Amino acid sequence: MARVKLEMPRHFTFTTEMPVRISDINYGGHLGNDAVLSMIHEARVRFLKNHQYSELDVEGRGIVMTDSVIIYKAEGFHGEEVQIDVTVTDFNKYGCDFFYLLSNRKTAVEIAHAKTGIVFFDYSERKVVAVPEEFRNRFIKDAE
Repeated sequence: MARVKLEMPRHFTFTTEMPVRISDINYGGHLGNDAVLSMIHEARVRFLKNHQYSELDVEGRGIVMTDSVIIYKAEGFHGEEVQIDVTVTDFNKYGCDFFYLLSNRKTAVEIAHAKTGIVFFDYSERKVVAVPEEFRNRFIKDAE
């Protein structure tokens, strides 16, 4: 089976930091894959909050994650601070992609590259809906 490839954007529009907690460590003694997915979820929530949104209210619509890709580059260890750079790009009719670059804040060593695909969702109707134009317009210039 071919390895998954992920082409990362050139620049990111938001940065946050979080520590590697003891609960993030797996039996190999390093940052676990499940913890990375949780960290990028937290980074996405912080990104949205920074723009006065939440996962349940982006211009009146919710979001649902449709896929995720994580490419591991290096280990992360308990107590290290991870810098997570986030951007949104690749808009289509119903959604877009969030990209994440996880790095050791102190050494700048890249720990992981990640992407989550999202679609916009009307929770009252239980159906996928178009990307809100206000959201697209806010970020489309950054994605170019």
